[in-house]
Amino acid sequence: MSAAMPSQGGVIRPYGDTTGDGMVQVSFTLPLPHDRLAEGAALQLARKMGLDPALLVHAKPMGPDFTFFVVYGSSTHLVTLDDVHVVEREYPLLSAKDANLAIRRQLRRKLVVVGACIGTDAHTVGIDAILNIKGFAGEKGLEYYREIKVVNLGAQVLVPDLVARARAEKADAVLVSQVVTQKDAHLHNTTQMSAAFREAYPAGQVPILVVGGPRFEEGSERTLGVDRIFGRGATPGEVASYLVHEMTERKARR
Repeated sequence: MSAAMPSQGGVIRPYGDTTGDGMVQVSFTLPLPHDRLAEGAALQLARKMGLDPALLVHAKPMGPDFTFFVVYGSSTHLVTLDDVHVVEREYPLLSAKDANLAIRRQLRRKLVVVGACIGTDAHTVGIDAILNIKGFAGEKGLEYYREIKVVNLGAQVLVPDLVARARAEKADAVLVSQVVTQKDAHLHNTTQMSAAFREAYPAGQVPILVVGGPRFEEGSERTLGVDRIFGRGATPGEVASYLVHEMTERKARR
């Protein structure tokens, strides 16, 4: 969607060429070979999505039976900001130095973090961005923190193997990345993972369970059985700060 411009009353429309014109761009694939019928179907779908007028700006065959479309048009829908609810970060962002000091003060040992991509997911970009010392977005990964021990298991790790390694390492936290999301694989894998950890550990001793990926919905931690979800763009500093926060909270509850 194009960038939105603020307006009075907490109601906004997308911004394309001029303020308030409502212009948006959407892309989708239809299970039709590329012909005039397919293009007409794409425009019909766009109009039903609230784009009026809708302009077909790109159409490309995806094999013999599918077509990819890009449609541009003016949205008839408005956004009411008063009805927008987001999950706010409830903990402060810490520097690497402050995170190390907090871990040393509270644990008097290194914080052990085990990370992996589970199931058939072979995309390690997300987990590596958080764990590897090179990091992401100008921030060094958790391997840079001298008070954190990182065990990166890589890709396509089976859930029983992840649980076994976490127990062997006496992990304080387990970080799981899920990029492959076809047929909600990320949700099924996460619920399977969280259930396995709760079965393997006594009550109250399950490691901090953190999942990340572009398709997770904020606020669905309880449904998935995890402690925290990080979406697209999360940085190592955010994750480290959360781990310190959750570690502190758990210690206070004991």
